[in-house]
Amino acid sequence: MSEVYNRSYFVTGGGTGGHIYPALAVADELSKDAKVYYVGNKRNMEFELATNKGYKFLHVSVKGMPRKLSPKFIIWGIKLVRAILYSIKYIKKYKPNAVFATGGYVSAPMIFACIITKTPYMMHDCDAMPGLVSRRLSKRAKFVSLAFEKAKKYIPNRNTTVTGNPIREDFKTLMRDEALANLGLQDKTTLCVMGGSQGAKTINNTVAELVRELSQDKDIQIIFQTGKKNYDEICEKLNMYYPLWEQDKKLLIKPYFDDMISVLKSSDIVISRAGSLSLSEICASNCAPILVPYPYAAANHQRINAKYLLDMGACIYIEDKELEPNILRETLFTLIDKPIKVNYLKQNSSNLAKYDATQKIAECLRSL
Repeated sequence: MSEVYNRSYFVTGGGTGGHIYPALAVADELSKDAKVYYVGNKRNMEFELATNKGYKFLHVSVKGMPRKLSPKFIIWGIKLVRAILYSIKYIKKYKPNAVFATGGYVSAPMIFACIITKTPYMMHDCDAMPGLVSRRLSKRAKFVSLAFEKAKKYIPNRNTTVTGNPIREDFKTLMRDEALANLGLQDKTTLCVMGGSQGAKTINNTVAELVRELSQDKDIQIIFQTGKKNYDEICEKLNMYYPLWEQDKKLLIKPYFDDMISVLKSSDIVISRAGSLSLSEICASNCAPILVPYPYAAANHQRINAKYLLDMGACIYIEDKELEPNILRETLFTLIDKPIKVNYLKQNSSNLAKYDATQKIAECLRSL
């Protein structure tokens, strides 16, 4: 027998994990007592992630805005209008009580539709420097939630609160021994290397040269997410630098890990880009971060995110252009040889974790 709910919500955000996973965390919380629909582009990763969780998916065909005035901009504008009309149609058909948007271009058509139909909406922005959609469209939102205090000055809305990023509940409940068991790993010092779902070439290439030393000389366990595009190339490099890598039981190397919660909860040290959601999940996992911001991120937001953690004494910061084997070797060996430094970074990063963001955001939405 199907459940009957008195309330329903739209959740929208897509294109990158930084927009999708917070949206899904809030969707999971709302779905405990309401019907939830996910609005996104079926050609993006949000389609698979949302439908795998059983949410009805409402497709809007939208892409990021071209940065220059050209024929492409005109075509984009026409498609945006079409996506807004589809969004209005969805609102009229399913009559959501409110809409939750995590910013980014995927959520823009639904926010415009909310303004046109006077449907209440709430926005969340993950970064220390809010994105263009958040800065431009948050003025009429009933509430705005933020991950960083310093982002407040960019948001033209009085009902703005700093909640932290909504993260999945398992980050609060999963223990390290369970996480290690989930991955079939030993209980020893563990390094996680990740550049996001697409990987990070600079990080990958630098770490590939150090894998043998870390595993054999320092007896370190390594979880290495290469990204789907870079996996074959990294395998070739490992064959060159460490021919026996496939026989090394202390190495877990994959293009992508579906269970990133177990990966992070198993790890002591994490080498990562500085996307806001990644940072929130790292802080919630009691890890010591080495952050290498993506230098071409919009509005320089990854550098701003990483420098916030650096100011809090919660990370080691390395510029992408400065990352090379000798520097990373020295950084890692210093941490491995001085556990007190690792514990200092773990403590400071854990102090930044906000486990109740999802519940606070859901409470705001329910109040609408």
